[in-house]
Amino acid sequence: MYIRGRKKWWEMGIGHWASVTGHRSSVTGHWDVPSIPHPASCIPHPPPQPSQRHAVIQIDDALTPSALLPAIQRMWALSADKIDRIAASFDVSRGAPVFTINGRYTARGWTEWTQGFQFGGAILQFDATGEERFLEMGRRQTVDHMASHVTHIGVHDHGFNNVSTYGNLLRLMSESRLPADAWERRFYELALKCSGAVQAARWTTLPDTGGYIYSFNGPHSLFSDTVRSLRALVLADRLGHALMGENDGKISLLGRAIGHLRSTSRYNVYFGEGRDHYDIPGRVVHESIFNLNDHRYRCASTQQGYTPFSTWTRGLAWIVCGYAEQLEYFATLPDDALAPYGGRAEVEALMLRTARATADFYLEHTPTCGVPYWDTGAPGLERLGDYLSRPADPFNHQEPVDSSAAAITAQGLLRLGAYLNGKDAGAGDRYLQAGLTVLKTLMQAPYLSEDARHEGLLLHAVYHRPNGWDHAPDADGVPRGESCMWGDYHLRELALYVQRLAEKKPYLTFFRISA
Repeated sequence: MYIRGRKKWWEMGIGHWASVTGHRSSVTGHWDVPSIPHPASCIPHPPPQPSQRHAVIQIDDALTPSALLPAIQRMWALSADKIDRIAASFDVSRGAPVFTINGRYTARGWTEWTQGFQFGGAILQFDATGEERFLEMGRRQTVDHMASHVTHIGVHDHGFNNVSTYGNLLRLMSESRLPADAWERRFYELALKCSGAVQAARWTTLPDTGGYIYSFNGPHSLFSDTVRSLRALVLADRLGHALMGENDGKISLLGRAIGHLRSTSRYNVYFGEGRDHYDIPGRVVHESIFNLNDHRYRCASTQQGYTPFSTWTRGLAWIVCGYAEQLEYFATLPDDALAPYGGRAEVEALMLRTARATADFYLEHTPTCGVPYWDTGAPGLERLGDYLSRPADPFNHQEPVDSSAAAITAQGLLRLGAYLNGKDAGAGDRYLQAGLTVLKTLMQAPYLSEDARHEGLLLHAVYHRPNGWDHAPDADGVPRGESCMWGDYHLRELALYVQRLAEKKPYLTFFRISA
């Protein structure tokens, strides 16, 4: 690791870390660095200590964002062609593109939770390259197709669909990347306000944590995925919005976001405290089930993992990324905004504990290259021998890897590292370097899709292994060689994040939406 006291690579880009506040100094032209109050003396229990747990991933301590720029630029060139191909060939009347079969994107009727990733991908392409046609493509598709997602009362996916589209467009306008237009800004703001309130209305109350946004399975179901939809709630709250209830009761969107974070940490994440026989620190369960008659927790469950007692790695990825980005957001809030919910120290300590436990679990249960298999308990893994001691093999005949989980987690590792380093120089280096290491793996074969005939960008992703939805090209039945829309989007978002660091541009967040 870098020696404490030396200038870290991340300080080049994250040195403007306060750009998250949206305030630029009139004197220096730089983004003003906020003072983030978090006195250890206020924390009701000892603050998390730097992890001493062993990482299986072979972390490249010398890797820098600048060193990855050539690979990132090459990825954008490949990405542009794939966005164009999908726009030209995919019929949106059939639904949203979900995953590829033989290199062609296809719909998969469940919910249309990936449409925002398709259109948001074009917006990210513009953000990274400045090519105006991708901005216009994303803008037009958002206006033409995303309105129903804003008021969709049946899903937990508002962060995926609406922050990736309306949110990115509002952010770009706030960064002066789009021409200032008052009515266009209000259009994006109204969409985000409505989305946050609609998502927050999908609520089950719990006596101990406050409650949770329930999944599309129904009010009894708490998904780990939903943590990333909290972006919709906190953006709407930041815009001054609230959910109005019976008798004009005003319901805080920030309060519901905090309640959901508490519930997810309490029930979906394990900390080695003996909750069950399989309570390993940092393990994540996809779903928790509650008895709605008495609002008590009943059991762990999973929809897309192998068992409730192993870890579905994309569920783990949503937790790592979701808690890290919320830590960054909450650091910009004034103390009095958090006082009604236990105060800054309590709320941030809970989030940091969860982020670190799950990030450490990922580092300890992922092969040396940084790409995980789809589930840590997948039954075929034992036939692969000591699979954690070598790079993942997407061409094996036992169990698929999930590159999309790697792309999502890598962003979370980078954000967690940046957050920690913002408080104590060097404290987050391990996570920062791990995130860069994972990105380096994904920027090359066999994960980066270099075949112009393949519409996907990130290869070897998995959607729903238990249901058998993923395409397996061989008789062994193991999916490989295909892409998914969320994997492609998160690879682009990850690359844009690191590109901005390398180019010393404003730090990328979802919440820089101030004029």
